Amino acid sequence: MSDINKYSNTYFSSYQQVLDYMYTQLPMFQRIGGAAFKKDLTNTRALCRYLSYPEHQFKSIHIAGTNGKGSSSNYLAAILQSAGYKTGLYTSPHLKNFTERIKVNGMEIPEDRVIDFMNRVYPFIEEHHPSFFELTVGMAFDCFAVEKVDIAVIEVGMGGRLDSTNVIIPEVSLITNISADHMQWLGNTLQEVATEKGGIIKDHIPVVISEKQEGISDVFEHISAERHADLYFAGDSYTAGFDQAGDLIIYSESNKLISLNIQPAGYYQTKNIPGVLKVIDILRTRGFEIKPEHIKQGIENVKSITGLKGRWHVLSTCPMVVCDVGHNKAGVEFIINQIASTPHKDLYMVWGAVNDKDISDILTILPKEGHYFFCQADIPRALEAEKLHDAAAGYGLKGEVVKNVNEAISIAKAQADHNDLIFVGGSTFVVAEIADL
Repeated sequence: MSDINKYSNTYFSSYQQVLDYMYTQLPMFQRIGGAAFKKDLTNTRALCRYLSYPEHQFKSIHIAGTNGKGSSSNYLAAILQSAGYKTGLYTSPHLKNFTERIKVNGMEIPEDRVIDFMNRVYPFIEEHHPSFFELTVGMAFDCFAVEKVDIAVIEVGMGGRLDSTNVIIPEVSLITNISADHMQWLGNTLQEVATEKGGIIKDHIPVVISEKQEGISDVFEHISAERHADLYFAGDSYTAGFDQAGDLIIYSESNKLISLNIQPAGYYQTKNIPGVLKVIDILRTRGFEIKPEHIKQGIENVKSITGLKGRWHVLSTCPMVVCDVGHNKAGVEFIINQIASTPHKDLYMVWGAVNDKDISDILTILPKEGHYFFCQADIPRALEAEKLHDAAAGYGLKGEVVKNVNEAISIAKAQADHNDLIFVGGSTFVVAEIADL
């Protein structure tokens, strides 16, 4: 670890002091929304220059997409760790602790390293006024360079083309599902959103598309052709489906390739894992030795290897309480399918949302048989629970307002029988406030 006392000025003496500064003084999208979003790489490039270009000191995989990029990032990191590679992992947002965003071999960045970094870059902050996300990306790159990781898995924050992570030159890029989300910042159509996310495609760097989607695939084909980047649609090589025992079966050219016990992980992993496997294929051509047993070990044990949370995460049983961070229409559709396939008697929904999204398409598809507890996360972006309740009533959703997330869960548990199901979600920030997560 670096010694912060070697610097001429020690601006921060404790981890809590750093967090207080970052959360209150730096623009943070997760808290305030669009006011913190910068479609510009100037600050990121300046920060990397200030740090002596750490982004060029390690190999990487770059992952963009609307749904699935977080799960795919964790799966890839877990597989690479299982194969013996020292692996960095950068994801966002965090659920519980800031340090979740930056990991090396599944271990979160130490608090003293966060303090060290902030003391080193404070003069830069005063001059350039970076956002929370820009600074965090620089912190991740610096950590991975200092740790001399063999490879780092880097998840895009939002979009891709002008996302702060888009200064790396990866071994391979991966783009997962494209859905309607953040469209007020990324574009009015799915094609425009795809163009922004396709911005991570680099000259002569292979790119994998997890899911071939009608009306979008040609966007990636066009960008890849312009940049002379080899393009691979994962579905051309792999398909996935669950068998009667609940195992995920991966097929290659109609032949059974591997059986994975990933329950309970969410049916949407049938979309993600083919993309992950195709990325592994490309890494093998670039010198990485990854065996089938590494794939199986990494995917089946991702939660213990990387600490992945919030993806069809079972919090307790009798009654079963489950949470998931899916928060746009495509993600919620998969959650609803998972609920329908999970044996239960009555359904209770602890649900919250943010105030800068049109939630009508989600309210339309939510199960009407559920009893809802409308809550709100303790952030400025949260949609007021009363407003959510009133909007939901217009779609036939019945329930009550209980603002505090954990209080809503407690009341639901008190009302539910042992064979009922309680689901908690609607917003990443609702899940983040669950005490037992």
